[in-house]
Amino acid sequence: MEDKPQKLKFYSLDNAGVMYTAIASSRMSTVYRMTVGLNEVVDPAMLQKALDVIIPRFPYFQVTLKRGLFWYYYEHTEVKPKVEEETFYPCKIMRQRQGKTFPFRVLYYNSYVHVEFNHSICDGSGGLIFLQTLIIQYFKENKGITPVNRGKAMDIDSEIDPREYEDAFKLYYKEGVPPPPGNKKVYHFPFELLDKGEYLLLTGIVPVDQILGLARKYGCTLTQFMLALYFESIQEYIQNSPMSEKKKHQQRIAINVPVDLRKIFPSITLRNFFMSLNPEIDLALGYFTREEIIEQIKGYMGLYLNRKNINRYISRNVRNEQLIFLRLIPLWVKKLAMPIVYKRFGERGYTSGLSNLGNVSFPEELVPYIKSLEVFPPPSVESRLKLVMVSYNKNLSLSFGKTSGETVIEKIFFRKIRQLGIPVKIVTNKR
Repeated sequence: MEDKPQKLKFYSLDNAGVMYTAIASSRMSTVYRMTVGLNEVVDPAMLQKALDVIIPRFPYFQVTLKRGLFWYYYEHTEVKPKVEEETFYPCKIMRQRQGKTFPFRVLYYNSYVHVEFNHSICDGSGGLIFLQTLIIQYFKENKGITPVNRGKAMDIDSEIDPREYEDAFKLYYKEGVPPPPGNKKVYHFPFELLDKGEYLLLTGIVPVDQILGLARKYGCTLTQFMLALYFESIQEYIQNSPMSEKKKHQQRIAINVPVDLRKIFPSITLRNFFMSLNPEIDLALGYFTREEIIEQIKGYMGLYLNRKNINRYISRNVRNEQLIFLRLIPLWVKKLAMPIVYKRFGERGYTSGLSNLGNVSFPEELVPYIKSLEVFPPPSVESRLKLVMVSYNKNLSLSFGKTSGETVIEKIFFRKIRQLGIPVKIVTNKR
């Protein structure tokens, strides 16, 4: 392996990347989307030029997937990715097995720029840095704007730091740490699935200051408050469902909440570096008020969101990958087995998911040209409905991704926000 990271020819997948590559299918593509809405129609030629300029600064992204005997791996390519006009449903599977495609795609439609990432290459933190860098370069090519402050975007003239592509899971892995408790079976939505490849998006846009003010009144963070409203909505749906009263009281609701581990460990990796917690409410204990749900969430996060507990999740995942008998199982067997294992031990343990990517900014010189930012989760079979939050320019985008045409949960959720006196603007891709 050569000294300069930009000259590396091969990259092993990180712990999360191994799993996402193995479970990918037309229904569970493991592809998420980031969308920037502009105040003018996108210029495809300038977008392509911007992509051409920035991609050498992201060598780990300029790769194609290759199949080994025991594992997939990424191989660097001198070919450059091409922007495409969007023509199909979002977040469709990336057929990477032939080594002819990239683990991300840049799309445009009218005044929107979409960047979709296969989760095997990066998480939301790495994806945002790539997106911000691309948009800044686009406006430099299109309008000659060179911002004074790039924020978290990559300086494309800077030296490549090998820490940007480190496998942080292995770096912070500790031997001898006991595994976390196993997942329990929880409630899953009974909604009918859409046809394979179909994926619906729905976003509610609300003033972030108003919703943040309410969270503070309830003595919790914005994430905890929105999580409580989401729990409330699912609980209300179950309470009004036609199932028997006995069965209603047997339901356990858990929501998967990804945690960016860069906030806990000093890593600057662009690859995956997150873990997920599953706060829950058990309806066998009775009906939960909003205040009770918030206290439940705060107590759970206080108990589990700390470095010692997180080490348990990191150690379990890395240890499983390093087990010699698993390492020697041929790839084709892993490809068959891992989706079954994931369904049994992954999605079985949560009803839905909620991610918060925080407050994202673009340089002030670009704000007049950028009207919106939305992030959508990858499609899911068992959950069928997931939610991603992101704030930009005084607005909070609450974006659902759905593999079902049912809308009852979102209606309850946004109704609760309106009942709090907060206006909601709805945007959807439903035809």
